[in-house]
Amino acid sequence: MTDVTGKFFWYELMTSDPQAAIAFYSDVVGWTAQSFGDDPGADPYHVLTGSGGQMGGVMAIPAEAKQCGMTPWWGGYVGSADVDADVARLTAAGARVKRAAEDIPGVGRFAVMSDPGGAIFMLLKGSSPEGFEAPPAMATGHVGWHELASGDYDADLTFYTGQFGWVTGDGMDMGPMGTYQLWSQDRVARFDAMTGAIMPKVPQQPAPGWLFYFNVGDIDAAHERITAGGGSVTNGPMEVPGGAWIVQAIDPQGAAFAVVGMRAQQGSKA
Repeated sequence: MTDVTGKFFWYELMTSDPQAAIAFYSDVVGWTAQSFGDDPGADPYHVLTGSGGQMGGVMAIPAEAKQCGMTPWWGGYVGSADVDADVARLTAAGARVKRAAEDIPGVGRFAVMSDPGGAIFMLLKGSSPEGFEAPPAMATGHVGWHELASGDYDADLTFYTGQFGWVTGDGMDMGPMGTYQLWSQDRVARFDAMTGAIMPKVPQQPAPGWLFYFNVGDIDAAHERITAGGGSVTNGPMEVPGGAWIVQAIDPQGAAFAVVGMRAQQGSKA
């Protein structure tokens, strides 16, 4: 099994309409979903599976969170060997606790944190001893890229590399927008081992945050499915280094996401 300590490994959509969101992403990304929860008074949790196994979940925004103004969004969980110890360590390094560590029966122990620049992430130690198997590279429906729009670029770069051991690769000069700094959660500095990047948040973005790129087989087909399903494209298709293409979008309920994949040969679409 893969050691997920210090790495994003589970991705969760909190949304206003779980069933509609599942239908949308199943069409765009290719997930299957299985619902869990026997309590008739509680909303079920929907586990998502890509071509390489389970990768995340979908749930309704809790009532108390909705009352506090939460809107649909994607969050990522970072593996932790000891959630309480990590909360203390990360807080000392400049993070903030947004929700104190607590247990989820049958799932594990988690906490909600924000990095020094204000972007939200979660810590999770699963209760199962089986752990997780890493999906193959570019497995359909899994996350192929993690992008942080940072509220404090220098502090966040120091935080993630220092606290989680992420290794930096090349930095791409974006002119007035700053540097697009590649990094690897797998602690390998090769270009083909990079798993994400950090860049300064642009002024028009309302808050710092993580954007997750889901792998698709054909970027043009995914692009068409996004718009046909009621989503809105904010950027792309755009080619990125390495030959892949990306599309950044907003789902029908309002959550930001992105897809990454190859472009089929001209004249053919999947």
